[in-house]
Amino acid sequence: MKKIVILLFTVLSVVACKKDAKQEQDVVEENKKVPLKLYMFDGGTVQVNMLGIFAQDDAYKDQSKTFADAIYLIQHPKGNILWDAGLSEDLIDQKPFTTSEGAFTVSRKAGIEEQLKSIGLTPKDIDYLALSHTHFDHSGSASKLTDATWIVQEEEYNYVTSEEQQTANKANYDAIKDLKNIKKINGDFDVFGDGSIVIVSTPGHTPGHQSLFVDLDMTGPLFLTGDLYHMEESRTHHRVPVFNHDVDQTLTSMEVFEKYAEQKGARVIIQHSQNDYNTLNPAPEPNL
Repeated sequence: MKKIVILLFTVLSVVACKKDAKQEQDVVEENKKVPLKLYMFDGGTVQVNMLGIFAQDDAYKDQSKTFADAIYLIQHPKGNILWDAGLSEDLIDQKPFTTSEGAFTVSRKAGIEEQLKSIGLTPKDIDYLALSHTHFDHSGSASKLTDATWIVQEEEYNYVTSEEQQTANKANYDAIKDLKNIKKINGDFDVFGDGSIVIVSTPGHTPGHQSLFVDLDMTGPLFLTGDLYHMEESRTHHRVPVFNHDVDQTLTSMEVFEKYAEQKGARVIIQHSQNDYNTLNPAPEPNL
């Protein structure tokens, strides 16, 4: 009798496991049936007046260049994630602003609420916010997304909330100080657990800098650089800005990034590249 009970329990366990596995597979398959949608919004324009600071040598000496500053929204069956948040919304309806040292002249035309509205969404519809890093040109609309869960590398969180940064770069801290739903991560993070949207740790530009892999059904995978690279030339020659947190760490992250991109067969999108911006634009229609 005891053997029969044990056998029956074993059979039931196997059946239950198979049922759970089938349900899990059904969920994965169902998610695959709904293609991801990617929208790109305008986070402003950065006129770089002193391009020389974007290399350790004199490669860009006495040059200037205009950078795009895009915001990306990815719609997944399990939720909406916003990647990067552009320049400060205080710039809207203002004249272009030049930073005190003269390195950058920045401007912004539209806020995140207005641009989300164009596709029928509000900030409350954003489930997750992930910033490549917390510099002023990537966190400007973050304060509008207090209902979202902020996915941030623990190193980056500690960096931007440190007393030193609150004093030296108060605007960077102010952009994220009201975010209360925080998910701290360490390393790579599969946002929805299905490999379609993966945050990849690429520290160096800042202590917790990260890049974003998005596997789009229609056009194939994209790999968003954050500020690992600022220009096509930066990627070609592995040039590191003079203001990066850690040069050696940046170079290591470049190697990690390139191997990941090759492994996934991903198209690399340099986020400050006007060319890449123009290729993916215009919103509000889903770009991919």
